[in-house]
Amino acid sequence: MSVASTTAAELVHQIFDLQRAVRCVAAANLRGDETGVALQGVLRFVGEGETRATQLAERLGVSAPVLSRHVAELIDQGYVVRRPDPEDGRAQLIALSPSGIEKLRSIEAQRAATLQGFLQDWSEDDVEETSKTLKKLAESLRTSARAKAAGSPDTSNFVEE
Repeated sequence: MSVASTTAAELVHQIFDLQRAVRCVAAANLRGDETGVALQGVLRFVGEGETRATQLAERLGVSAPVLSRHVAELIDQGYVVRRPDPEDGRAQLIALSPSGIEKLRSIEAQRAATLQGFLQDWSEDDVEETSKTLKKLAESLRTSARAKAAGSPDTSNFVEE
C-alpha cells in the first residue's frame, strides 16, 4: 500500500505544525527553569539508561561537541554523572544522578499535567489512538532512517526543514 504524495506532503505540514505548537507550549512551561528544552531532551534520553556519549549524540542527532556542552551543563546542575566506560577507557558513560532522576520525573509530570489540561475536550480513546499513531509514525521514521544510514537502496528521501 502506497501513500499519495499529496497525503505525505500534508502529513509533513502537520508534523512541522505540531513541532511548532509543542515548542511554544514547552517554552511557556520553562519560564524560570534553568533546564531548557534541549537539556530536557538530553535528560530524557539519558533517563532511558546509562549510555556512551557517542551513542547519545547519534540518538539525539547532534554533534559530539554539542552533546558535550549539554552534558557539561547538566553535570554542573547536578543532574548527570559521567564515568569511564570499563569496556573502553577512551569512551565515557553518561547516566542520571539521583537529582537528575527526580528532575526528569518532575519535568515529565509537569508536561503530562499541562497536556492533560489542554486536552480536556478529548476523550480517553482519542488520546490513546493519537498516541498509538504517533508511536507508529516515529517507529516507521526511525526504521527508515536506520535503513538509509545503513545504505539501503530502497529508502526514499525525507527532507527535513
